[in-house]
Amino acid sequence: MRAIDADAHIDETEQTWEYMDEADRRFKPISFELSEEEPIGPSDGRRHRMWLFGGNARLRRFRSDQATGTTRATRELLDVDARLRHMDELGIEAQALYPTTFLHAVTPRPEVELALCKTYNRWLADRTAGSGGRLRWVAQAPLLSMEEVGPELRFAKDHGACGVMKRGVECDDRAASDPYFFPLYEEAERLDLPICIHQGTGNPGISNAADSARVAVLNVLSAFSSLAGAHVPDIYPRLRFGFIEAGASWIPYLIKDLGMRGKAAQAPYDFKTGFLEHNRFYITCDTEDDIPLLVNDYGAEDYLMIGTDYSHQDLSAELRAHQAVMEMEETGELSAAAARKIASDNARRLYGL
Repeated sequence: MRAIDADAHIDETEQTWEYMDEADRRFKPISFELSEEEPIGPSDGRRHRMWLFGGNARLRRFRSDQATGTTRATRELLDVDARLRHMDELGIEAQALYPTTFLHAVTPRPEVELALCKTYNRWLADRTAGSGGRLRWVAQAPLLSMEEVGPELRFAKDHGACGVMKRGVECDDRAASDPYFFPLYEEAERLDLPICIHQGTGNPGISNAADSARVAVLNVLSAFSSLAGAHVPDIYPRLRFGFIEAGASWIPYLIKDLGMRGKAAQAPYDFKTGFLEHNRFYITCDTEDDIPLLVNDYGAEDYLMIGTDYSHQDLSAELRAHQAVMEMEETGELSAAAARKIASDNARRLYGL
């Protein structure tokens, strides 16, 4: 079996911004080092570099080869062949690539956001073109310029994108169910691109340190509830939704919470076991989650996925996560079919691979 990595990352580099249109060059981010007198970065005891986006400073994180199990060449796609060889070692057929810096909103200015989305998408399109379809990527949509979303998604779809990234709460604190985002959902459905809600923050005024860590995961949960509560999946019946890098232990609580609002009695399906299927909600789990409970009691066998969090070193990072899931078959915790679905098949369905 060849696994699908449902949540892998790249690190943006100076080359990311070289794909910017000439007219947008004034928005090109600047990288700079913290001086010895400046406080060190988030509480990890290391000094970090910074990106400056249109006057807005954002962390450019330090990466340890030893801690991440990766190298700069693979993290920044400087050597695509080396990354593919590493994927071979891990038994991974394909990765869905998410950003690092763009997990958090970096600017409130529409013209800056548009320029950054375009250069990021073109950089990834170029760097992954020679991967034989093994490096797929989740596009950045310029949500502050909704009229530009269609052209950008069409470019992304034509150049290897397998989804569209969205933060759970963004664009002036709008919930994921806000009709403001309906043009995005409509175009994504038309192009057969899933909406991928990755943990992160949509308020460019929040730093990438302590404040964002407190709300990044909660934003994913908020989107899960708001989309289901407003019946957005019913409005777009062919659109798939992914909830990425927030674990999965919260699924029982949120399904119960939504059901207690009177929707369980009205649903034409078993609310507990059919909820994920009805809404086409796919969720990345961590190996610490009670995966057998979710599979057996909440209909999650066809909707759980696993990712390595490749290149990062936070709570979700586990380069051998897929092997851990397959070992659950050997211990009798999961059936062979369920293990295969979580390690491979479900991510293929979400991303259309």
